[in-house]
Amino acid sequence: MTQRFHFQTIVFAALFTAAAAQAQTAGTLLLRAGATQIKPKVESGDLTAPSLPGTKADIKSSTRLSGGLTYMLTDQIAIDVPLALPFEHEIDGDGSIKGVGKIGEVKSLPITVMGQYRFLDAKSALRPYVGAGLTYAKFYKAKGTAALSALTGGTPANPTTLSVESKLAATLQVGASYAFNEHWFVDATVLHTFLKTRTTLSTGQTLDTKVNPTTLALSVGYAF
Repeated sequence: MTQRFHFQTIVFAALFTAAAAQAQTAGTLLLRAGATQIKPKVESGDLTAPSLPGTKADIKSSTRLSGGLTYMLTDQIAIDVPLALPFEHEIDGDGSIKGVGKIGEVKSLPITVMGQYRFLDAKSALRPYVGAGLTYAKFYKAKGTAALSALTGGTPANPTTLSVESKLAATLQVGASYAFNEHWFVDATVLHTFLKTRTTLSTGQTLDTKVNPTTLALSVGYAF
């Protein structure tokens, strides 16, 4: 009985390893779904004159449902495209206007393409990886608040509006996936984007900002 139990255990382990081995081999398409948070690490410049010296801005984090797809070109090299619903970021006053609270909001849609290198053998269930690529940070539907208008001379009849420039930026990635069986896996990844942008007000004033967001994503996936 003991020998039979050991034999079954060995067979099960072998089947699990073989199944995991097929999950991330060349030609495999990996689809995933989960949640993503973008956490800007803001270094704000000063709003140009006329403004109170040291007028700066801060950009808050945003979390959305997300997903993505990865195509294995070889057992180690892959192309990865993260996907997500549009993010919405609150813009708060900072520096000399830190106490005024929310001065605006903006939606963002990062469009990213990564090249990945996956470590360990293709038969390994655990596959750490690193990646590098480009992100086009699309900003749209920016809105100012009454607080922004009050700071910049706007009125209820003629409020101050703003726009945020969309930019192309480099992105680095580190993460890992773990295959439970031939098809199902869990994936965790961290990306950092080296992003600078400019906000322009309807008054003609501008504010240059290093956004440099760190992106955290956790998802469950299926391999085809």
